[in-house]
Amino acid sequence: MAPILVLNGPNLNMLGIRQPEVYGSDTLDDVVALCRRTAARFDREVEPFQSNSEGALIDRVHAARGVEGAIVINPGGLTHTSVALRDALVIPEVPIVEVHISNVHAREEFRHHSYISPIATAVIAGMGIQGYAAAIEFLCATT
Repeated sequence: MAPILVLNGPNLNMLGIRQPEVYGSDTLDDVVALCRRTAARFDREVEPFQSNSEGALIDRVHAARGVEGAIVINPGGLTHTSVALRDALVIPEVPIVEVHISNVHAREEFRHHSYISPIATAVIAGMGIQGYAAAIEFLCATT
């Protein structure tokens, strides 16, 4: 089975430090470990990648074509701004699950719009880092 690419966008490297009242105290390392444990239950692997650079994320998505079987993405602030990332995500032609740690719909109005949601197979928001596990479980059951 092809691995699942787990992409994390800008500022997610600061999980556990940045606004713990919103994002919790878990770190990005905790997210990666959770994804690996969850995927292992299905004999799958994950390929984690985080960048604060839109271009690096796009390059990594391009590299996923023909290699990874699905994508879990938390685009961070690029959710609401990046047409370029959205356009890149259709290139691998694999299922995509968009994940947000907080409930973006209960936050500021600008966070309610996502360029990624219309091309995603599923969207998970507000489950904390458990949303990543739910995304991995869903993809393992369907891909």
